[in-house]
Amino acid sequence: MGVDAGHLVGFSAEHVNRKPIKPSALNPGDTVAVVAPAAAIERAHLERGVNVLASMGFRVKVSERVLARSGILAGDDRDRASELQEYFADPEVKAIFSARGGYGCGRLLPLLDFKAIARTPKIFVGFSDATFLLNALVDLAGMISFHGPMVAMDFARGLSPRASEHLQGLLGGKLDGFELEARETMHKGSAEGEVIGGCLSVLVAMIGTPFEPRFDGRILFLEDTGEKAYRIDRMLVQLRQSGALGRVAGIVFGAIRAIDGNEQESRMIARFAAEQTAGLGCPVLYGIEAGHGTENFTIPFGVTARIDSAERRIVFTEPAVTR
Repeated sequence: MGVDAGHLVGFSAEHVNRKPIKPSALNPGDTVAVVAPAAAIERAHLERGVNVLASMGFRVKVSERVLARSGILAGDDRDRASELQEYFADPEVKAIFSARGGYGCGRLLPLLDFKAIARTPKIFVGFSDATFLLNALVDLAGMISFHGPMVAMDFARGLSPRASEHLQGLLGGKLDGFELEARETMHKGSAEGEVIGGCLSVLVAMIGTPFEPRFDGRILFLEDTGEKAYRIDRMLVQLRQSGALGRVAGIVFGAIRAIDGNEQESRMIARFAAEQTAGLGCPVLYGIEAGHGTENFTIPFGVTARIDSAERRIVFTEPAVTR
């Protein structure tokens, strides 16, 4: 089922100049699948989240393997990859939701057949550790993916009414565009490009691998949680020294929550973010409501957006699905 690294590099190049495919809109009554590509899941959390999905009007298909355990992971790597592959191929399934993050998605990348996935594009939603999958789906399968809430985490805890309405409107094709406001403009300017990114620590782990995202001319979204300020700085330094930050059109930070929510650490993280993105010649916004510790508004990756630093907004200028 898998493909080797050399093949992946060539396959990625095929998509460089091709706009990612938009999946079909998700409507009430459609079947959605819940997968566990990363860490092991608690049954109670899963059940609460599944009930929320069902209350939105969807038929929910949950695999028998979703509660499997292999150490800290939700089962064997090949089983998790096979399950994800099967749901992409299943014509009944219109969207796939990640149950939770934690750790484990990166182990699946060499085991997935992205060419096969590209033949059946559909909505995939997740964040945090799912950053591995979100960016690979855009670059290796050539399809839009969705950085958004997860079933046994955000859904189980309770989405805000605004975030829930946004998610359903975005996936249902009711939003031709939308915008998110940042707390501050770190560096002025304007830019337009496809959005990629996600959890900072995961993106850094992708650098130098066959699955490294293409940064050129794109808007890079970054967020993270539970990190010391010096670690955030270290990761941003790596992104900058690798050349990634110098190739993007613009940067938008979501939440970067300091360990234990320490205010002094939070201020230092913001300072490091400003320092490591200075002199790049691109606009940088800080603090939109997306990612850990926020309302976690869903962001489509692979969709074109525009940064308006004067208004402190990132504006998504096209629908993310086809109606």
